[in-house]
Amino acid sequence: MTQEATDVSEKRILVVRPGDLSTDDHKIWRDIRAEGGAPANPFMDPAFTAAVGQVRSRARVAVLHEDGHPVGYFPYERGLPGRGRPIGAGVSDSQGAVLRRGIRLDARRLLRECRLSSWEFDNLEAGQHPFVPHAAEELASPVVDVGEGFERYTERLRRSSPSFLKQVLAKERKLARQVGEVRFEYDSRDSDALGTLMRWKSAQYRRTGRRDRFAQEWITRLVELLARSDDPDCRGALSVLYAAGRPVAAHFGLRSHTVLSWWFPAYDREFGKYSPGLVLLLRMLEAAAADGIGTVDLGSGPARYKESFKTRDLRVYEGAVVRPGPGGAVHWLGREPARTARRFVRDRPRLARTARRALAEVGRLRDR
Repeated sequence: MTQEATDVSEKRILVVRPGDLSTDDHKIWRDIRAEGGAPANPFMDPAFTAAVGQVRSRARVAVLHEDGHPVGYFPYERGLPGRGRPIGAGVSDSQGAVLRRGIRLDARRLLRECRLSSWEFDNLEAGQHPFVPHAAEELASPVVDVGEGFERYTERLRRSSPSFLKQVLAKERKLARQVGEVRFEYDSRDSDALGTLMRWKSAQYRRTGRRDRFAQEWITRLVELLARSDDPDCRGALSVLYAAGRPVAAHFGLRSHTVLSWWFPAYDREFGKYSPGLVLLLRMLEAAAADGIGTVDLGSGPARYKESFKTRDLRVYEGAVVRPGPGGAVHWLGREPARTARRFVRDRPRLARTARRALAEVGRLRDR
């Protein structure tokens, strides 16, 4: 086992690779989450960290021991020069440490023992007391509660958005009438459908001027790895909407027993007038409720459809823990001006719309 040991006050920290965590470590990790009352978010599960460890060579986990027993886990990735990021940075929708209740930790001291000059986060979950004081922004992350059943949810949806549900159902009927029979598959293992989804998503990223995540081999490998997983606490879930036997929309998410995270949705633009992505999400919520899912986490980031479907918001945080020194200065120079500019644009809706149009034009020119 590759590890480094250091004493921090009364806690001993071992830094290991995700693959070095034992079955007991996985159990303790999950017990800590459950005992603390944290939601079973699959991104905060050890299986997600282990999967990232298979595709990211710089993935590490700091294991905190007290009196010889593990009391916490801090998964991260280490870049140069000592710049830390969350495990699976770029695709992780929930981030932070897993600490037994009552454990207090100094964030900068933890970074020192992990040989990090900084640790940047953009989806830090609420309740992360070592890191929240270092947040630069608090963001809303919409969720859909379906634990009381789909019928109860749609009753609530009708009250909050009287015309929205009618419009989505009308689009679904129109799709069936003009294209062909509509069929929905909630938990598909069709690798061809997954490949189609990734192609749609790549095209969407390029079209909107955003970085194509699926152009990065490690992300494609991670998704394929999670798609093959059977771990009930953290595995991929592919949902596909068909019309006349042809896939028109799909979503690949990450799920546990009770939480389904909305991750990679996309649709065939040929059928855009039928809003197949909205139809798929509605049918996915119905199937998730029947499958025992209590919460569908739509993730942070502005989107009109999320506001229509959501039942409430979670709070997540963006920011960074930075240690004094050259490495911390490099982080500040590389990230903080860009974050300040992004916040300036986001807080001004008209400017944000202009920025989105500019990105779309960049994407259009790139695809010529």
